[in-house]
Amino acid sequence: MDEQVKNLIQNYIDKNEVCLFMKGTPEAPQCGFSMAVSNILKILEVNYQSVNVLENQSLREGIKIFSEWPTIPQLYIKKEFVGGCDIIKEMYENGELKKVFDNQGINYKK
Repeated sequence: MDEQVKNLIQNYIDKNEVCLFMKGTPEAPQCGFSMAVSNILKILEVNYQSVNVLENQSLREGIKIFSEWPTIPQLYIKKEFVGGCDIIKEMYENGELKKVFDNQGINYKK
């Protein structure tokens, strides 16, 4: 991964309390896993930045190297990688995701 891609990823993470790297957009997801995570964030009414990795092949590959995680989507909360679809779904279902938002001071629908 080149320095430019690394800086681009880091900027998204640094400038947004909640950042979702996904395939497509929340309005038009291009994969079911990305749709699932963006829908959870919509249900919780979390303000987040989405990044469409399909618009940039270097970004798409770079995010996997950056996080050392092989799949997309990837959710970051307060500069910390939280997980992909399966982890976020499980955290949502067991209430852990709301605890993370509470602990990090992120507003969501309670």
